[in-house]
Amino acid sequence: MLSILANHNQDINRLIEKGYAVSIDSNHLVVRDIPYLDNGKSLQSGSIVSKLIVIDDKHVKIDDHQIFFCGAHPCELDGTPIRNLGGGLTTLTLSSKDLVVERSFSNKPSNGFADLFEKIESYVNIISGPAINLYNANPLTFQTIEENNESVFKYRDTLTSRAEIGDLSLKFAEETVAIIGLGGTGSYLLDFLVKTPVKEIRGFDFDWFHVHNAFRSPGKLESDELGKKKAEIYQSKYEGFRHGVKIYPKFILSDSYSDLEGVTFAFVCVDKGSSRSGIFELLMSMNIPFLDVGMGLDRDKGSISGTLRTTYFSVESSKDIMAEKLVPLTDLPDDIYKNNIQISELNALNACLAIIKYKQIQGFYADDNTLYHLLFTIDSLNLVGENGKN
Repeated sequence: MLSILANHNQDINRLIEKGYAVSIDSNHLVVRDIPYLDNGKSLQSGSIVSKLIVIDDKHVKIDDHQIFFCGAHPCELDGTPIRNLGGGLTTLTLSSKDLVVERSFSNKPSNGFADLFEKIESYVNIISGPAINLYNANPLTFQTIEENNESVFKYRDTLTSRAEIGDLSLKFAEETVAIIGLGGTGSYLLDFLVKTPVKEIRGFDFDWFHVHNAFRSPGKLESDELGKKKAEIYQSKYEGFRHGVKIYPKFILSDSYSDLEGVTFAFVCVDKGSSRSGIFELLMSMNIPFLDVGMGLDRDKGSISGTLRTTYFSVESSKDIMAEKLVPLTDLPDDIYKNNIQISELNALNACLAIIKYKQIQGFYADDNTLYHLLFTIDSLNLVGENGKN
């Protein structure tokens, strides 16, 4: 990755050619081996970390005038902190274990920085000046840094780095998530999960992809997709975006143990109560926590009304929640949802509620009241829930 960027970004290439120990980590430019003095006038080594704006796979540009720094506050020859370095204590999670960001600095020249080379040079002169003077230290080590390429994404995850939420994204690193049913809500869940850094996504749906499916699933319709298996369509759509997407053209039944081996969480997105029953039995027997989603819609007053439901079954409380009969486990003969009414916004909203709840469970989002059963009423746009189950 670094070599590609160096070939297409003159400022990065200049840094490397001059001898800086440059690498790319989590969409940040990193310059290691930066000498500085601590408050005891001892020689230390730190790292400068600078945000990048990613234009495409080959081109980046400077983001702002600030930097992050791995190390203590650099000091002058007399041991006092170097002045004119605004900022303060902060943290930033990077993939390389040797990079521990401790603070940020801000020193903006009147005309700003023209590029990354000018920015790094300016900060090195400020931070390393006393160490160079006292110890003849040299920040130009020509060190080559091995890059960490463990991301599940085939494109750089610039969203995470720009938002500085890398530490939260790590909560998904060991997750293998199953989506059982890729209809309306399941297809939107798949779209959301593909952009979540879980290790693996397994999707299961035996059905074919027809026109009505295109009206309640994300993305555009390609004419050659009609009449193919949903599994084939979604595998092709998402495998170019990330690794670890595995979509299977099959049903999950009460004896599908091998299909769910290694799964750490599941979403159940089926519209038949009788199918749910067997799936629930399987998940509970394998100690897999899961979320079940569903809709209860009708046209008694001419317009469609009803509720969207998201119910969480933890390993510890699944039997208790089953006893509350919050989820239909038999088929409803007059379910309007089976009439293929095109309600993509409700599918998407149901998927949103489910993915938010999943991310709360993982600690990505705050969760003040531990709701395990959510009901969204269409008529009043009201969301209510029940809590108390762990």
